[in-house]
Amino acid sequence: MKTAIVILNYNTVDYFDKFLPRVIQTCEGIADVIVADNASSDNSVSHVKSHYPQVKVLCSNQNYGFAGGYNFFLKGLEYEYIVLLNTDVEVTDNWLQPMLQLIEQNKQVAAVQPKILSHNNKSDFEFAGAAGGFIDKYGFPFCCGRIFETVETDHGQYDKNREIFWATGACMLIRKKLFDQLGGFDQDFFAHMEEIDLCWRMQNAGYQIYYCSASTVYHVGGGTLAVGTPHKTYLNFRNNLLMLHKNLPANKLVTTLLIKMIFDGIAAIMFLVRNGPTHFAAVFNAHIYFYKHCNRRKGIRAEAQRLIKTNNTKNIFPGSVVFHYYLKKQRVFNALKW
Repeated sequence: MKTAIVILNYNTVDYFDKFLPRVIQTCEGIADVIVADNASSDNSVSHVKSHYPQVKVLCSNQNYGFAGGYNFFLKGLEYEYIVLLNTDVEVTDNWLQPMLQLIEQNKQVAAVQPKILSHNNKSDFEFAGAAGGFIDKYGFPFCCGRIFETVETDHGQYDKNREIFWATGACMLIRKKLFDQLGGFDQDFFAHMEEIDLCWRMQNAGYQIYYCSASTVYHVGGGTLAVGTPHKTYLNFRNNLLMLHKNLPANKLVTTLLIKMIFDGIAAIMFLVRNGPTHFAAVFNAHIYFYKHCNRRKGIRAEAQRLIKTNNTKNIFPGSVVFHYYLKKQRVFNALKW
């Protein structure tokens, strides 16, 4: 097989009987299916081995998170293409073939994601990926089909393949050789935004990221780390700063980070008013981590900058998506113009 489906798992055994049989069925003769277990404390490993003997199971001795976990498990795999697939994703008929066709037809395509719809409401896009990811000039991520908390209903408005800025880690097809060449995911991230960072580096290396409209999957979301937890808030704010520090060109680094920190301060105050002190503290601690580790990560930034072949900014929204969303009331992707 040229392709492997690698499902990273941590204590989500309940999802296997619900979603794994469909993955196995739709990938037969096309891709190997591998469950990579991140030192789960439930019976995930024994359950998969006893109920799904056709699936290869790999195990680690500790929980490396999403970023470190995939780095650990992919290191020893020899495939041309890898699909990173969450345990809480329901695939559909013919979900994989269109993505493989797209990436094989264009050697400049580094990664592809399908249309991500909500498993809980299958007519709506799903928060983590929708119809492809983008960021604005200050690093705020959003999606075609989802800006902040506004999630669009799928009316076929994004049924066309398009180049995007980032592909979701919930279901991402990537070139294994390029993943290795760029050093994989940034393990400091642990979880959240590591796929955006990787896609940014892939584009800086001269490659493209694509959304494949002919492929559809349904994502539950929050399968490993629940939505709305302070730790999730901490990781999102911390990793966003790490990503900007790593990938921004020198002439934009200081100004962009300063403005981003002002936005984060406003967000922290809003968290304090709406949610109490825990999420406020999460933002504060995210910034403390960044200040403490900025010097240590100068070498990581230097290596990322060294690998840049082109500064591709065409899929970075040139304005502030915060301004357009909250002040101009542009709540859907097609309302943004650039």
